[in-house]
Amino acid sequence: MTQITLRRPDDWHLHLRDGAMLQAVTPESARHFGRAIVMPNLVPPVVTGAQAAAYRERIEAAIPEGSDFTPLMTLYLTEETDPADVAQAHAEGLVTAVKLYPAGATTNSASGVRDFDRVRPVLETMAERGIPLCVHGEVTDPEVDIFDREAVFIDHVLDPIRRATPGLRVVMEHITTRQGADYARAGGPDLGATITTHHLVINRNDILVGGIKPHYYCLPVAKREEHRRALVAAATSGEASFFLGTDSAPHVDAAKECGCGCAGCFTATNTLSILAEVFEAQGALDRLEAFASLNGPAFYGLAPNEATVTLEKGAPVTYPEKIDCADGPVTVFDPRMPLHWRVL
Repeated sequence: MTQITLRRPDDWHLHLRDGAMLQAVTPESARHFGRAIVMPNLVPPVVTGAQAAAYRERIEAAIPEGSDFTPLMTLYLTEETDPADVAQAHAEGLVTAVKLYPAGATTNSASGVRDFDRVRPVLETMAERGIPLCVHGEVTDPEVDIFDREAVFIDHVLDPIRRATPGLRVVMEHITTRQGADYARAGGPDLGATITTHHLVINRNDILVGGIKPHYYCLPVAKREEHRRALVAAATSGEASFFLGTDSAPHVDAAKECGCGCAGCFTATNTLSILAEVFEAQGALDRLEAFASLNGPAFYGLAPNEATVTLEKGAPVTYPEKIDCADGPVTVFDPRMPLHWRVL
């Protein structure tokens, strides 16, 4: 097979940031994707419907002329979130989902949730109205090893939340473990899981062996090779539980290449070429459309995009090493393998 045509993909987990970074990276996602769930962890975070509307306007102003890329907005869940505001913002079409960050789990998560009982009224409202909850699934207990935080979160936080709130639709974002894939697979129609591009390609050796590689450092951190293989098996399975959420997370190089570097891999530019390589290696190119274009809309109750994209296999395609931003350069994720699939 040397050519494949897909419904235009969507990105169900994307960071666009704000200001100069927003201007620089939005065109990279708008080039190939039809829609994207946009993360709300700005400083300050997007916590109300009014703030989501204002942020959407800033994103739309950064979309290149002629593009029909659609940002799907989210609210940042805090212990002070008003259930009525969430319900109204969703009913008015301002927001598509709500994002749960355990406090301190990742970039700009300080305003996240510490006491889950305090957000129960919001979760119950969401369950009643079918509003999805997008979850950064890691505990932040300092006694729990960073490589175990996802598995512990499933057992100690996520499963109790779901049992206490029947009907709550949950997306386990950027799963990184075999346990995450197994739980998503067994969770029924109200549970889905996104998988990133970079977690399909790297394991923890890629971050640490031969020197620290800051541009492979992300949260949740990449795990052992056995977990990467479990993610590849899940993504290429065609199962409805799994869909693409790149978690493309840009930072300027100065914020990555320093004594306390930021977490995040910027993959918006070359994701489709990387995915085609991964799926081809598994003999699963015929399932790429399900993962990238069909399963996500089905979970969110949306129609697939009518437009299509075509990828063609040939000589290795090159992508820019960096994206220019007024605040400094942003390094594009390097998969460290030739990419033979070009988006036409």
